[in-house]
Amino acid sequence: MTLRVIAIDGPAASGKSSTARAVARRLGWAHLDSGALYRAITLAALDNLGEKAGEGGTAGEGWSAQRIVGLADGLPVRLVLVGDVFRPEVAGVDVEEAIRSERVTRRVSEVAAIPEVRHWVNVQQRDAALRHHAGVAGVVVDGRDIGTVVFPDAPLKVFLTASPEERARRRLAQRGGRVDPSELQREAAALAARDQADSTRAVAPLRAAADAVVLDTTRLSLDDQVARVVALARDRLPG
Repeated sequence: MTLRVIAIDGPAASGKSSTARAVARRLGWAHLDSGALYRAITLAALDNLGEKAGEGGTAGEGWSAQRIVGLADGLPVRLVLVGDVFRPEVAGVDVEEAIRSERVTRRVSEVAAIPEVRHWVNVQQRDAALRHHAGVAGVVVDGRDIGTVVFPDAPLKVFLTASPEERARRRLAQRGGRVDPSELQREAAALAARDQADSTRAVAPLRAAADAVVLDTTRLSLDDQVARVVALARDRLPG
């Protein structure tokens, strides 16, 4: 049985995880959020290598690549298929809630920028998907380099994008309350800066794969974008 993969990439706050989760549910496939694994390894470093390591500089200064990867292998940090979702675990403990904390959010980008960490995460994602391929019809994977690096042979690659302003509006709306115009402007500027950093980094820069379907969701609802990806999947991956 050949593993079927849908790779969904895009910039921060483009709705990758929400879309991938809903597409997987509609198709009856499993969902793998690559960001969860980066967050899990960051949580492991924070809990075991010290909160202050790397602050004020790069993670590599206090958390060497070797220490982080060794820790991830030893604990271990891994993805486990539970139902139709790949769940992040650290030392056998479900950390899905813990990895969403502000302390992890604040540090995950610097950890994810380390080449050895990215390689380790990529290997774990491939292994997790292949290990469970007999038990699932397919896997929908979302991230920033899934179609270009992790699963370059995926039969369907989708690159989601939206304007920084729309992504900022969505992100602030998720937090609840009224969206203040000045706050919206600050958030949009922060996302634009993140886009620039992600697209110009030396390791696995953010970009659409040459054969990816680019889907601008600025004026699309979540239901609309899910429907479009599902239609593409049923056309390219029948059955």
